[in-house]
Parts: sequence; structure tokens; C-alpha cells
Amino acid sequence: NLLSIFFNFLKFRTMRINQTFLEEFIFFGFSAYLEWQIVLFVCFFFVYLLTLTGNLVIMALTWVDHALHIPMYLFLAALSFSETCYTLAIIPKMLIDLMAKNRSISIPGCALQMFFFLGLGGTNCIILTVMGFDRFLAICHPLRYPTLMTNKACGQLVASAWIGGFFVSSTETILIFWGSFCGPNLIKQFFCHMRAVAKLSCLNSYLKEIIVTVISESALLGTFLFIILTYVFILSTVLKIPSAEGRKKAFSTCASHLTVVIIHFGFAAIVYLKPEAQEGDDALITVPYTVVTPFLSPIIFTLRNKDMKNSLKRVLDKKVALTR
Repeated sequence: NLLSIFFNFLKFRTMRINQTFLEEFIFFGFSAYLEWQIVLFVCFFFVYLLTLTGNLVIMALTWVDHALHIPMYLFLAALSFSETCYTLAIIPKMLIDLMAKNRSISIPGCALQMFFFLGLGGTNCIILTVMGFDRFLAICHPLRYPTLMTNKACGQLVASAWIGGFFVSSTETILIFWGSFCGPNLIKQFFCHMRAVAKLSCLNSYLKEIIVTVISESALLGTFLFIILTYVFILSTVLKIPSAEGRKKAFSTCASHLTVVIIHFGFAAIVYLKPEAQEGDDALITVPYTVVTPFLSPIIFTLRNKDMKNSLKRVLDKKVALTR
């Protein structure tokens, strides 16, 4: 028995000495659709430009129009800024890789991308939760709302969203990159997705994958359930409003937010709760969450919001008047 243990120890040591640790990862990306690379690049680039434009318009309108200096639109501007940073962490690298032969990324670069992707994604979820809480206070406690939701409170809530998002991100990134990666080095994604990278760890890859999945799903489910709870109270309050016009007005202030929540958490659930996909399908499954959701969010908040459309009209009219 002792001899067997000794030989097993020598075998393990030899494996460790001969083992080659990775210095970079290779993205599989959309390699399964090589004939569509240029088409995908054009489509994603166009969507990305529209996403940036939409978010910048929201932030600019909130900045210049004093009528929008209220908590609801301050939170919307914070969400637009967070989503702009979120797309910057993922899409430029994806666009470069679509036109490049070498789709590699260094280990530190991958860790940095994952840190910002998870942190900003978590921040978006928490800001959406805060926006739901803001609507809850405005509708269910209108008399106390001005004293509860002050500018200072808004700033503290947004700061808490960033701290919470990046706390979860730090925990998951450190856990995944603790140790070495010994191959294979192929990531079946177009970015450093946590589950895809966790599988490549030398030791306890399955355990790491389980832990980070549980953390992500818990954070996602927790924020979503909190939003649902706020809307249960909102619905209960709105149904007590005697006039149909009053109920319609109350619901209209929540329509855009609720639509974005359904899209955001719906696509996120597909990414984090999906079973194993076939080769090439992983990248397509994550496109709605990483590309489509940030694209739709500013469109919904501007086109379905009367105040934002009126603000845009005022700013444009003022600009036209100044050019005459």
C-alpha cells in the first residue's frame, strides 16, 4: 500500500511538471458561421452605434433639460451610463474578432473583461430594481415620496447599485481565476463568459462552475423577485384608484420600466438557466442578452415615454431657433 501511494505521488508530480499552463484563451465566437462573418459584423456594428446613440441621447436630455431632473429620469440616466459601459466591455472586442484571424485574449485581459461584464450587468439589474422601488414609492406613498426620494437618496441608491454589482463581480472573478488553466484554451463564446472560462480551470472546474452559477442565479432571482414584489403592491394600489383615467396614468409611468425588466431578465434567464448548447450555439444564445437588450432599452424608454419625447422636441426646437 505504501509503495502504491509512493508511485501515485511520483505520477502526480510528473504530471504537474509536464503540465503546460495556459497564457491565453481563444474565442470560438461565430466560427461556425464563417460565411456570415461580414454580415454579422455589419449588423452588430449598426446595432452598437444605435445603442450608443440612444443611451447618449438619454443622458444628454437628462443633463440639459431641468424638467427631467427628477428621480425617475436620474435613475434612467444612470442605467444608460451603466449600459454604455457594459457594451464597451463586450462589443468592440467582438467586432474586432469577427474580422480577425486571431481571436485570442490574454488571461489577465479575460479576467478584466469578465470583471466589468459581470459588475456592470449586476449594476444594471440593481438599478432596474431601484427604479421599480422608486415607482413603488411614487404610487403607493405619494405624500411621503418627496421627502424619501431626495437627490441625496438617489445618489446613494445608484452608488449602492455599483458597489453591489461589482462586489458580486469581484467574488466570481476571483473564484474563477484562482489557480491555473491547463487546457484546452478554447472558449465557446465571443467573450469571457464565466461558465465557459470556469470549465477550463485545472482543478475543481465543475465545482467552480456550480458555485458561480448559483451566485449569479441567486443575484438575478433576488432582484427580479424584489421587482415583482414592488409591482404587486403597485397593482394593488392602482386598482383602488376610482377613475379609469387615474389608473391609466399610474400604469403609464411603469409601462416602459416593466417592459425593459421583462426583456432584461427574460434574456438573462436564457443565458444563466439554459442547458448545454451545441458547438456554435452558445454565442448565438448570449447575443440577445449582450447585444439586443442594451439596444432595446433606450428605444423603449424614449419612444414609450411622453416626457422624454417632449424633452427631445424642446431641445431640437431650441437648437433650430438658435441656428436661425
